[in-house]
Amino acid sequence: MIFNLFKKHKGEKKRGSQYLSLKVREVVRETPDAVTIYFEQPEPYLEYKPGQFLTLILDINGKEERRSYSLCTSPYVDPHPGITVKRIAGGVVSNYLNESIKPGKTIEVMKPMGHFTADFHSKNKNHFIMIAGGSGITPIMGIAKSVLINEPESKVTLIYCNRSEEQVIFDQAIQKLVNEQKRRFEVVHTLSRPSGDWSGLQGRLDEQMIEQVLEEKHFAAADKELYYLCGPEGLMEASVEALLKLDVPHENIHRESFYTSSSEEAEKEAETDAADQPALTRSVTIDLEGEEHTFEVPPGKTILEAGLDEGYDMPYSCQSGLCTACRGRLSSGEVKMEQDAGLSDGEKKDGYILCCVSYPKSGDVKVDIG
Repeated sequence: MIFNLFKKHKGEKKRGSQYLSLKVREVVRETPDAVTIYFEQPEPYLEYKPGQFLTLILDINGKEERRSYSLCTSPYVDPHPGITVKRIAGGVVSNYLNESIKPGKTIEVMKPMGHFTADFHSKNKNHFIMIAGGSGITPIMGIAKSVLINEPESKVTLIYCNRSEEQVIFDQAIQKLVNEQKRRFEVVHTLSRPSGDWSGLQGRLDEQMIEQVLEEKHFAAADKELYYLCGPEGLMEASVEALLKLDVPHENIHRESFYTSSSEEAEKEAETDAADQPALTRSVTIDLEGEEHTFEVPPGKTILEAGLDEGYDMPYSCQSGLCTACRGRLSSGEVKMEQDAGLSDGEKKDGYILCCVSYPKSGDVKVDIG
């Protein structure tokens, strides 16, 4: 999370404890449209869990841009943390990172966050089934390597969908794991537009194909089967439907949603929902690392939007309720939250909200952040 303890004056910023500067160590071209950016370890070392993400804060063409990217590395295996960025058509940040980032560049980030991770124990005997599409392999890769190093009796099965051979991110790294961990790691590739030489599965990874593949992948010795899904929403929805049909307990299914709608679609949704938002200006108090700030939130504005308008450097990234960078605990008052998919059941029970999609419904709203 990123914090500014005071209002900004004349462009001056005072950052909170969740800021971090990382120096680029190496940039590796994974595919024509994706690069992995490895960072030097800071002092003290960057602590993170496999599957978490970093939010990058970049100045591009005089404008501050923030984007979240999953860590592709494992803290148990890889000496340097890294993120993988796939180019998006028209994407300001993804194109900048693919084209302009060089070793030696220092990038400001928010410390690692995210719940798409796992706990490991050497005595576990689990079967991790991981379903990934495209750049959804990024957090999956970090988790898979962590399982293999920490749980010698566990197994990993990766089902990975891409458009073509040249679009397979981490192709060589995945094959290396297959060669080194023949008994404990296997991969099933499927391509929607393969070349004529392709001999593997073809077509989109839909519900039927997922069921067929999973019916053939058993690990009889496993105490538990854990499913990790990351990719386009359609793929994850199909995966969940297939898993539920196979009687997989819902609590064993973990998914990471970082594929959001376009800004144009988001604007249309906001216009549609405008009539449902609170119609009065409300006073909101936020606590940023022990410093309280009170400001007005007009109709149609979220708590985050109003706070940023007032000059407070509140934490945020995706602004769609998925990444949880804007998370805060509601200590008083009532809000309307448009999206809560990023929060765990425990966080909801404890009163946490997402400021980027929350509108005050009472005049005594107070949110503790940090």
